[in-house]
Amino acid sequence: MTTEAVIFDFGGVLTSSPFEAFAQFERERGLPADIIRRTNAANHLENAWAKFERAEVDVDTFDKLFAAESLALGAEVRGREVLPLLQGDLRPEMVEALKRIKAKFKTGCITNNLPANAIGSMTGRSLYVAEVMVLFDHVIESAKIGLRKPDPRIYQLMVETLNVDPGNCVYLDDLGVNLKPAREMGMTTIKVASGAQAIAELEAATGMKLG
Repeated sequence: MTTEAVIFDFGGVLTSSPFEAFAQFERERGLPADIIRRTNAANHLENAWAKFERAEVDVDTFDKLFAAESLALGAEVRGREVLPLLQGDLRPEMVEALKRIKAKFKTGCITNNLPANAIGSMTGRSLYVAEVMVLFDHVIESAKIGLRKPDPRIYQLMVETLNVDPGNCVYLDDLGVNLKPAREMGMTTIKVASGAQAIAELEAATGMKLG
């Protein structure tokens, strides 16, 4: 493969995964293990989370919908209480790898995110760090375009904008469900579990030294 572009997810790839924050929240509240992740995964194309990431509902509606969906799975969790758990810490080694990648290849970011006003009302700092986001040639945010992963159209938009062949792209995400459409388009995919693992696989895919 001749690499033309490397496309990144943001949360859980360039930042640490929110899953540990979910688990800690559940332990502290005496909630069933993985209730938040199971609520996110149930009816994942049309649930509260999906609608919020496409900016189809506001914070209050998301809060109520998420509470109802989680209750149906065993315990009520308010959507508003989940939002602050999303803010992971930047992985410096991944940011450095992105800088080296940008020097040689086109770069993109496809992120399922929340409406900016919702994020601002929940946290003191944005989920997005300006110094990192400027390293991408193109960024697609679900809440801005009303499409979210794993909708195949969002990946097609990226390759069209970057003007690259999907078969010459590497795509990184921390969720398998979001990797599948990219893989079906012909992209080389990397499921991110840690910064070190992702960098090792990215080095193998691109032939670059990134560590």
